[in-house]
Amino acid sequence: GNSFSFSSYGALLSTCPKVCVVGGGPAGFYTAQHLIKVCISDVQVDVYERLPVPFGLVRFGVAPDHPEVKNVINTFTQTAKHSRCSFYGNVNVGKDVSVAELLRSYHAVVLSYGAEGNRSVGVPGEHLSGVYSAKDFVGWYNGLPSCRELDPDLSCDTAVVLGQGNVALDVARILLSPLDILKKTDITQPALEALAASRVRSVLIVGRRGPLQVACTIKELREMVTLPGTRPEMTPSDFEGVKDALKDLPRPRKRLTELMMKTALERPGEKEQERWNSASRVWGFRFFRSPVEVLPDAEGKKVAAVRLAVNRLEGSGEGAQAVRSGDVEDVPCGLVISSIGYKSLPIDAGVPFDSRRAIVPNSMGRVQQVLGLYCSGWLKTGPTGVIATTMNNSFDTARSLMEDMDSGKLDVSAEKPGSLRIRALLEEKGVEPVVFSDWEKIDSLEVRRGEARGKPREKLLSVEEMLAVARS
Repeated sequence: GNSFSFSSYGALLSTCPKVCVVGGGPAGFYTAQHLIKVCISDVQVDVYERLPVPFGLVRFGVAPDHPEVKNVINTFTQTAKHSRCSFYGNVNVGKDVSVAELLRSYHAVVLSYGAEGNRSVGVPGEHLSGVYSAKDFVGWYNGLPSCRELDPDLSCDTAVVLGQGNVALDVARILLSPLDILKKTDITQPALEALAASRVRSVLIVGRRGPLQVACTIKELREMVTLPGTRPEMTPSDFEGVKDALKDLPRPRKRLTELMMKTALERPGEKEQERWNSASRVWGFRFFRSPVEVLPDAEGKKVAAVRLAVNRLEGSGEGAQAVRSGDVEDVPCGLVISSIGYKSLPIDAGVPFDSRRAIVPNSMGRVQQVLGLYCSGWLKTGPTGVIATTMNNSFDTARSLMEDMDSGKLDVSAEKPGSLRIRALLEEKGVEPVVFSDWEKIDSLEVRRGEARGKPREKLLSVEEMLAVARS
């Protein structure tokens, strides 16, 4: 329960540095893990998370058919259950408690709350019905409470995905995957039912540059190429000159490009040809295209097509720039999903924020101008890289913090009340945190619900349901 005696806290108060981490996703947990594992002095780490459930994008971002990527949850759970770590979910920092208040109560505060905003495409018509951000679409099929009401209309034949990163491929794959694959995953029941009724037969994955600049990795591309019931359709002329560039490419990019070329240009083997012939669904990359407008249907309410500018490339390799040629083409479609990136949002007026780069300005994770304030994860770097990238970036921030403790730049000899003070403040506001053992109740219920359906878990979809179970 929530009762604790002050006497047992007395010893804790005087001796140990207290660090607060804001955000319970990979950045937050990796930062906490490193502080607990590597720090000489007995650091107490409190992780605050806005949702009642932990793990951020591992739970809400990773595709349901990539369960192996979610194995890091085991590591995070070990950290959360460590005697010197506490988890407080259902606490909205910036609203329930200010960063200034956290800085008063802890020796150091690490902001790791990630990138929850959408980069907008910035074209006319993007607010039409049938246009979604990939972030929201992924949130919908992964059970993010704020995306529960999305209810995308999948009654059209063609979907256009803007962007060619791994998230774009996740979206395309989920739209085209056979149901018998999806129903063994932790995809939400409403999404499963919507996809069962989906009439989407064709997905175009659009990028402003060429095959040599595509942002996905080979694993995700290979999954598309081998997806049962589908066949790829590419434009061979998009690959002119690509073969000549191959020899100078770094190995990962070279292998990726070779697989793309093979898929686009070579006749498939007999087995593959059979699969293509019987495929009911198609997908393909469209290169050298930038969206200029989403075109409405006759009523002016719903998307009917997307107008793409035709680009040519100036320069080569990673630095090549897309330049509009003046030509446009219209692609009829009933669904547009923009996967052009996540962006961080400012949390609190007291925290410096670079709105152009959408990061907290920092040097090695130390927030400029604010002693004792740090950042890790996408808030620190921008929304790039995979979970392993975030791990290293979070370890780096933890190292900066530990250096500042060791050098005396951070005075950890002063007593700080830590969670005692914050919990009292939250109680005044009627906010009841969800501790890790409460999350374990939610977790075990979800796993039981999943077992009944032959899935790894069936997620609770609303904050209210989560809180009801946590408090049961």
